[in-house]
Amino acid sequence: ALKVGKTATQKTYTRYELTKNRLAEYIHNKYNVEDITFREINVVFIEGFYLFIRENYPCTHNTAMKFIQRFRTVVLFAHNLGLITFNPFGAYKLKFEYVERDFLEQAELDRIYQKTFASKRLEQVRDIFIFSCYTGLSYVDVCELTPENIRLSFDGNLWIIKKRHKTSVTSNIRLLDIPKSILQKYDGKLPNGKLLPVISNQKMNKNIKELGRLVGIDTPVRITQYRGNERIDHVYPKYELLCTHTGRKTFICKALSLGIAPNVVMKWTGHSDYKAMKPYIDIADSVRANAMSLFD
Repeated sequence: ALKVGKTATQKTYTRYELTKNRLAEYIHNKYNVEDITFREINVVFIEGFYLFIRENYPCTHNTAMKFIQRFRTVVLFAHNLGLITFNPFGAYKLKFEYVERDFLEQAELDRIYQKTFASKRLEQVRDIFIFSCYTGLSYVDVCELTPENIRLSFDGNLWIIKKRHKTSVTSNIRLLDIPKSILQKYDGKLPNGKLLPVISNQKMNKNIKELGRLVGIDTPVRITQYRGNERIDHVYPKYELLCTHTGRKTFICKALSLGIAPNVVMKWTGHSDYKAMKPYIDIADSVRANAMSLFD
């Protein structure tokens, strides 16, 4: 809690609080006690905690692994303080499944942008989503956007210059015509100096899926997961996979597939390291390879 606003965000703090609460539930349900000592933590306990989360809450393997990862951070802190002399995570390996970065093709993006929605709710969600697709800003960074972040730059164009909420790395993004027109649409019409009519992330995600369904973004998408040696395939209509973060992914994949250098895109998006950009580079390479196949 003391790190919030300095080296950690409020969201990070709340995730650790949630992990603590889930752990307390697990201890109570599994062992019928209110607490245990660090010395009682072993691989069986850790695996049991993972299974408890998967069985009792609607979350994916990777989400459950994030709970285990935060738990590990606290246990390692205790180990470094000398509260325990052994590391129970020494024999436990965190395994995250690879998840394909989903993004919108330009034709799909155009269908959403050009569609006239009878509902003001959907129209506003569409505007915010399209704004993200053309700026690469994440949901929280769109929420925090202020007039002070829009600046006239050396080239005579308006740019978004803003520190990312997640990493504090500065994003520098030129405002193209479409996002600029969206800002102009709401200029002076919202309270408290807000630039866009942003609603909660949960409601945004629900409405973005509805946008995709209404414009027919229903291409079957196969998601492959691996649990150990077991392969599990799921097929969903593409609109079910859309969310606020799809906008940022679309911007990155579009830029890379156009041949823009990764280090330039990282400057735009505020990515702090190359590792985070690598999955998008792989997608861009795949897009270019598919385009070249048209010449065969």
